[in-house]
Amino acid sequence: MFTGIVQAKGSIASLVPTQAGVRLTINRHGWKPAGGLEINHGDSICVSGVCLTVTAFNDQTLSFDVIPETLAMTKLGKLGQGDSVNLEPSVTAATPMGGHFVQGHVDGLGVVSSISQDQGQWRVTVTPPAALMEYIIPKGSITLDGVSLTIASVTRDSFDVALIPTTLSLTTLASLKQGDVLNVETDILSRTIVHHLKRMTEKVTST
Repeated sequence: MFTGIVQAKGSIASLVPTQAGVRLTINRHGWKPAGGLEINHGDSICVSGVCLTVTAFNDQTLSFDVIPETLAMTKLGKLGQGDSVNLEPSVTAATPMGGHFVQGHVDGLGVVSSISQDQGQWRVTVTPPAALMEYIIPKGSITLDGVSLTIASVTRDSFDVALIPTTLSLTTLASLKQGDVLNVETDILSRTIVHHLKRMTEKVTST
């Protein structure tokens, strides 16, 4: 479990094919989790919105084994050496809940439809897979590339988020361009409510 509050930006050092998929190694540029915590083998790290398990580490890098399904369902399969990624360690009992509950399970890939800048604020319009729109509500929470954001507005097939300077400076979202792909995770609370209501409706209509 994560909060969507990115702690650092890393960069992809290598992507080495393996029998199980890809060995992804990230240069963490000296990053250590806040609070003096150490990263260990088997720890969960959110890499641009994807929960991955640490398989090897040293002071400079973190390595993960990424299976084909993850590569196909997320943007990790589209990244290359040198590309930047957002990093967040998993939640502990002492972690401030500054964002929202993030699982690190990507629901789908969204596309940046447009970007506008007004009075120092970036407003980004994202078109997600159509099946995700029922979980996306105005002023609700959304995770884009591992970053917890508040949904500013919603249309039939897209939504907007507003990015403040702090978000732009601390995450990879400052480099977004129209047409870019984003890992999208909808709010688990919204998904749970919608799923429960659907099941209740199915029971009523079947009786």
